[in-house]
Amino acid sequence: MTDVVMRTGMTDRTVEAIRDVLSGKARRFSPLLFAGPAVIASIAYMDPGNFATNIQAGAKYGYALLWVVLMANVIAMLFQALSAKLGIVTGRNLAEMCREHFPQPVVYALWIVSEVAAMATDLAEFLGGAIGLSLLLHIPLVAGMGVTAVLTYGILMFEARGFRPIEIIIGALVAAIALCYLVEMFIAPVDWGAAAFGSVVPRLPDAGALTIAVGIVGATIMPHAVFLHSGLTQNRAPARDDNERRQLLRFSNIEVMIALAVAGLVNMAMVVMAASAFNAGHSDVAEIETAYSTLTPLLGAAASGVFLTALLASGLSSSAVGTMAGQMIMQGFVGFRIPVIVRRLVTMVPAFIVVWLGVNSTSALVISQVVLSLALPAPVIALLIFTRRKDIMGVFANSRLTNIAAIVGTVVILALNLVLLLQTFGVDIPGLPSS
Repeated sequence: MTDVVMRTGMTDRTVEAIRDVLSGKARRFSPLLFAGPAVIASIAYMDPGNFATNIQAGAKYGYALLWVVLMANVIAMLFQALSAKLGIVTGRNLAEMCREHFPQPVVYALWIVSEVAAMATDLAEFLGGAIGLSLLLHIPLVAGMGVTAVLTYGILMFEARGFRPIEIIIGALVAAIALCYLVEMFIAPVDWGAAAFGSVVPRLPDAGALTIAVGIVGATIMPHAVFLHSGLTQNRAPARDDNERRQLLRFSNIEVMIALAVAGLVNMAMVVMAASAFNAGHSDVAEIETAYSTLTPLLGAAASGVFLTALLASGLSSSAVGTMAGQMIMQGFVGFRIPVIVRRLVTMVPAFIVVWLGVNSTSALVISQVVLSLALPAPVIALLIFTRRKDIMGVFANSRLTNIAAIVGTVVILALNLVLLLQTFGVDIPGLPSS
């Protein structure tokens, strides 16, 4: 392998083709040369944690929380675009930037928070794949976890061959999830007027809706995705000057908008499906297993089969991407790399403990998303600090409008977390009905 292949994960020919496009030498432009990082990051927005929170949101509150999904997805687009920009402009990922620019105590604190978030992520993703396999093969959940571990490790082995193979695999699984929910929309009896109203009119029916709303934010804007995107772009197509960086940012922003728009529509489709299928007569449906078994008598075997296919694709792909992110976070903060299998074993432990203790799997998924939402401010604030600094980003430092939008997004996240903490400790929140 040449040095270029080692640094970028692409062949010399691919790198040269990208540079020809950036320099204007290429006669034909292929978006596929630049597509990939946002597609991989987008799987974090369609993982089993999303299934759990979206099923609960739709079943209990109908279409009322669709606006939360839409808001979270718009905020996610902004922060994923900023993460990609950091990697393209600096050639460093977010974890590396934290290690280089923050005091050591802050670095250690951020590392601990990020590792906790990575474990919560793996818990959700690993459990989701295991639930899907146990339902499909009628095997115990522990056995499903074992099969999920083997399949995930198999997917990760393709990473050694460069970016493209793993991107194709993850992209195919993303397409499968999207297709499954497109089919569900034709099967479920959707009230499109109520869905449109719920998408644009903010409301929280009761205090329980707040917990689900924070879970949706945690499942949509994920800490490991914010870290990962900068790592996927830092060596993707090394730019030689500011003009090439500017073009790369344009391609990256387009990819982010398309990939996360698809992810957002899938999330909204999850809520819509749960609302149309369960809210009227089965609002107590709160578990993935119950949702699967209830769909068959309500909408037929096709609906439950499609649901299970999407869950399997989500669990396997997001588990692989979660491990990739965990490796990058650890390497960025502490400066050393551990083997994939060791990282996989370490992050599987919490999931096995949860199952061994008999904790309800879907409840564990929702709780993991709340943990992620509480951990989210750390990488988001760090990202905002770095991308607004001209001494780091040069001419690519955030504009005033971008800074304002990012600050508003961060404040929304912090406000949701604060209200959740107050609610957890029994503090009455004015204007919010009790559960």
